[in-house]
Amino acid sequence: MAGKGSADSGAATRRLVIVESPAKAKTIKGYLGPGYTVEASVGHIRDLPAGADEVPEKYKGTSMGRLGVDVDGDFEPLYLVNADKRKQVAKLKDLLKEADELLLATDEDREGEAIAWHLQEVLKPKVPAKRMVFHEITREAIQEAARNTRDIDMPLVDAQETRRILDRLYGYEVSPVLWKKVRTGLSAGRVQSVATRMVVERERERIAFTAAEYWDLNGVFETLKAAGPDDPRTMAARLASVDGKRVASGRDFGPDGRLKPNSQNVAHLTEVTAKALAAALRDADFSVRGVERKPYRRSPYAPFRTTTMQQEASRKLGMDSKRAMRVAQSLYENGYITYMRTDSITLSDTALKAARTQVRELYGADYLPDVPRRYDSKVKNAQEAHEAIRPSGDTFRTPAQTGLKGDEFRLYELIWMRTVASQMKDATGHTVTVKVGGAASDGRDVEFSASGRIISFHGFLKAYVEGTDDPDAALDDSEQRLPAVAEGDALTTTKVTADGHSTKPPARFTEASLIKDMEEREIGRPSTYSTILGTILDRGYVFKKGTALVPSYIAFAVVGLLENHFGDLVNYEFTARMEDDLDRIARGEAQRVPWLRRFYFGPTEGERVVSGDRGSVADHLGGLKDLVTDLGNIDAREVNSFPVGNDGIILRVGRFGPYIERNLEDGTQQRASVPDDLPPDELTEAFAEELFLLPSGDRELGKDPSTGFEVVAKAGRFGPYVTEVLPEGTPTRGKKAVKARTGSLFKSMDLDSVTLEEALQLMSLPRVVGADPESGEEITVQNGRYGPYLKKGADSRSITSEEQIFTITLEEALEIYKQPKARGRGAAKPPLRELGPDPVSGKPIVIKSGFYGEYLTDGETNVTIPKSETVEGITPQKAYELMAEKRAKGPAKKTAKKAPAKKTAAKKTAASGTKTAKATAAKKTTAKKAAGSAAK
Repeated sequence: MAGKGSADSGAATRRLVIVESPAKAKTIKGYLGPGYTVEASVGHIRDLPAGADEVPEKYKGTSMGRLGVDVDGDFEPLYLVNADKRKQVAKLKDLLKEADELLLATDEDREGEAIAWHLQEVLKPKVPAKRMVFHEITREAIQEAARNTRDIDMPLVDAQETRRILDRLYGYEVSPVLWKKVRTGLSAGRVQSVATRMVVERERERIAFTAAEYWDLNGVFETLKAAGPDDPRTMAARLASVDGKRVASGRDFGPDGRLKPNSQNVAHLTEVTAKALAAALRDADFSVRGVERKPYRRSPYAPFRTTTMQQEASRKLGMDSKRAMRVAQSLYENGYITYMRTDSITLSDTALKAARTQVRELYGADYLPDVPRRYDSKVKNAQEAHEAIRPSGDTFRTPAQTGLKGDEFRLYELIWMRTVASQMKDATGHTVTVKVGGAASDGRDVEFSASGRIISFHGFLKAYVEGTDDPDAALDDSEQRLPAVAEGDALTTTKVTADGHSTKPPARFTEASLIKDMEEREIGRPSTYSTILGTILDRGYVFKKGTALVPSYIAFAVVGLLENHFGDLVNYEFTARMEDDLDRIARGEAQRVPWLRRFYFGPTEGERVVSGDRGSVADHLGGLKDLVTDLGNIDAREVNSFPVGNDGIILRVGRFGPYIERNLEDGTQQRASVPDDLPPDELTEAFAEELFLLPSGDRELGKDPSTGFEVVAKAGRFGPYVTEVLPEGTPTRGKKAVKARTGSLFKSMDLDSVTLEEALQLMSLPRVVGADPESGEEITVQNGRYGPYLKKGADSRSITSEEQIFTITLEEALEIYKQPKARGRGAAKPPLRELGPDPVSGKPIVIKSGFYGEYLTDGETNVTIPKSETVEGITPQKAYELMAEKRAKGPAKKTAKKAPAKKTAAKKTAASGTKTAKATAAKKTTAKKAAGSAAK
């Protein structure tokens, strides 16, 4: 008979359950009886060889030895047990000897199915082996899964193995092309290269973009009617038309800065015409020409799938996709949420009941629709887990009841709110548009428009409001109340002002918006997105500027080569067709070996192919092998060269980094280093000219006698520095990564004169001065952001000059540490220059040096000195103009910090969780408060 709390197993039967992670094993073990042993494989136990040193001797010199795949046979992969997993595999084999049955309880997606198959292949069980699958880790779900096992789904395994072999062939055949033509150590990937292309294309659009200036008018109008207690008397309206012509806005201009062809019949206001019109409307009479009211209704958002969870975690919690998935994995393995890698947005009947129960308890019956809301997936070939991401169990724990903290609490709260909100009523209300007309003194007819929205019933918005990638976009719960006016009502103007605008280039991708775009293009799978983003960031193809993803210059070179010579490999439609084909293999509608053969060698003449909706990808490529064989027509110099403007300046991606060059009239060439982290769209002709004026960079200083590595001096974005050039093939990522030594130049040094000896000294920092005889702590000296300093444990002390870094003795350092520690960063530096009193404030304007460069200040207003000006050359008049412009713009807008979730209130909810009406009301009140603060 089964033990208490165990599945229906029979006490005599001994079962070995294998999962991927120790955390998952620990949780599941508590839900199964004494007849079960639960152990972790700790991820994948075997894979294709990672390098030549792992390939067995008998395969060396063959395609299987080079690629890990027998392309000359039936594309059999060479799988090897990972060196760091051999001990764990031995342990699993020993445990299996004591078992009567093997249950493979890895994740229920394709990757989990493949891990189960690998385990079966390696362990070779002599006892029955079954798949045990579940999408949430609760006692009921685990015990149900143990009672209802199945065989391994081989079509799913075939699809995953095809994906793995495909990625190996792509990466191992295309990456060497990048090594030969761009730079050693680069990599190409089926999805990573396409994702990189998307980021590069967006940057190209920004580079080609030409801003257009347009103006409009804003008016504030006041009603003469008596207003109700909740009705405002004034409303802000924007100029909509002049003499019947619609006023041009940003959407009317193309990326070339010109009006679009279909926007020619609009009124394009300039600064002069806008200000003249504003003056002509100063004494005009205005009246209401129309009031249009429409009902407003907004339905709840669907529960989370992987991509939408990643997007909202980025927008609301500031988590990148990798961090969000790591936290979600922990929540899943510890039994708080359902499986987090899913394309599905459906909820089970159990989940629907749990969500509806919480809506009734926390918000009241008025917020609960008559029937459950059911959502159908819009993702083509949705195939991972069969349910949306939601709180686990047949009753949901409120965030406060979980006992979670930190990131886990915040992400659980987000998932919980989204799930509960999905089962609430629509938000309803109405929108109002008011048209205000008048005549200018010069006879022109104008019409202003004001829009408002009133939400009379918030419905699901009480629990959850979705974020947006557009910082200027209004959220779904935003309201704007207008005065109660009727057609014909007279209005007075409080003010009419002319406002100027410039069109903006396309916004760079963030992680959230790139994931959204990839999903819309059907590129890759949700379970791979966080890995793909991590890869393109780790390998230097993309870097972050705030939350924006910026492509590096090396990414431009790689994408350019792939587009020109391997166009299909980075074609969006082509990559989506790959997913279709893999789905057909998963459904058993296509066979792995024939498909791989066509992909690698190309279809044979007369070969019949079964195609999906978009055709088979293997029949459009023409054979990967032929593509990578003939590389003679790829000009490496051309691949790594890009024009900057139209004056003959060329950016090149060189061995030591990007640089610009041009031919001078005397026949010589001029070169300048480009900072690695300078966004490509900021490399304008004007900025290139500034770089040419800087001391020349990328000077080869010689070789380090101790290592033999080349040492170079470079101009960086934050100042000149020296660094060593690591040999080609040196790992720069992973556990064996080697980081090049670097050192910033002292203020007394410059790029043109720094010597190899000085460079070696700079790269040797920090220098150990000695040990404190009392505490034994090591004292070091180094150069930092705010100058040279000593460091002993957590205690840092500034020293007076950079030269002391190499001369200060232990006795001198100990003497400094005997002195009381000065607070702050020392006395303020004197101004660099004085320019006289400001005409507005009357206070003296001076030039000071700050962390981000030189700036003007009168003690109240600060203005960064433009790159086109110098400290010595800027005139007092120019300074007055810059100060006036800065005042006109007003203070910079600060982003309001989101208040943390009120855990205390939520805990009161949990504490008062009785079934009495009074307790329910208390829970309802606190939940509304908590949801209201967290929903936004």
